[in-house]
Amino acid sequence: MPRKRAARKKESTARESRLRPFWSGTLTFGLVSVPVNLFPANQAGRAPLRMLGPEGEPLARKYYSEVTERDLDAGQMVRGYEIAEAKYVVVTDEELERLAPEKTRDIDLTRFVKEDSIPPLYFERGYFLTPAANAEKAYKLLGEAMDKTGQAGIATFVMRGKEHLVAIFADNGILRAETMRFADEIRSPAEVGLPKKGTVPPATVRKFESLISRKSKATFSPARLKDEQTERLLKLVKRKQAKPSNVVRIESEERDEGNVIDLVKTLKQSLSANRNR
Repeated sequence: MPRKRAARKKESTARESRLRPFWSGTLTFGLVSVPVNLFPANQAGRAPLRMLGPEGEPLARKYYSEVTERDLDAGQMVRGYEIAEAKYVVVTDEELERLAPEKTRDIDLTRFVKEDSIPPLYFERGYFLTPAANAEKAYKLLGEAMDKTGQAGIATFVMRGKEHLVAIFADNGILRAETMRFADEIRSPAEVGLPKKGTVPPATVRKFESLISRKSKATFSPARLKDEQTERLLKLVKRKQAKPSNVVRIESEERDEGNVIDLVKTLKQSLSANRNR
């Protein structure tokens, strides 16, 4: 038992050491400054799949020229802004650097709005904000004040050389950020062909209200919503890994080429064996 606990502790420590802030800076509000770290609120899927080559090696995407039918290296490419079909204005890296926003580590909360006044359609990606060293007191103070007022702070900030619109929320004293889309990035209902709001018979509305009421829950319970497709995939992987012919190991360059597994051949043999059962 002690050995198992030590192994779990080691695994937990390793996981924590891999978790690094996505961004570090300062939340400013009037004369208050709160140093914070930004962490993504979501994580990678539980069942990522990689594309593999014929010898089991992971594949990477490359840029391809349709004219020369060749792959291109980074030094052979330039950026272009399309002004008409097949007509581009070339923009250099140096020009883009001059247009880049001023490098700053501040999120200046100069505007606040009611939390429920922001349409969810504007939200792009969620993050948690954690207090940096010696900032716990100011962090808690700002979080409690925002909790009580029900307000969200709106600001812009620079992350990885790009300016982002962001909304800062407080949930039970925990500060979180939602990067947002700018107004010109949102389509209107009319643009996707939705008709204008019409009139619906009151009796039909009451019928649907009754149906919704019967299926309503007091609160949202995400734990009850299962990713059944991923569960099925993980069970399939577990079943298949028990058979060595279903597992492809990437051979190191030092190994003899004759020992490299041919993935295509392996898969064909596996499929043939399954059909003959």
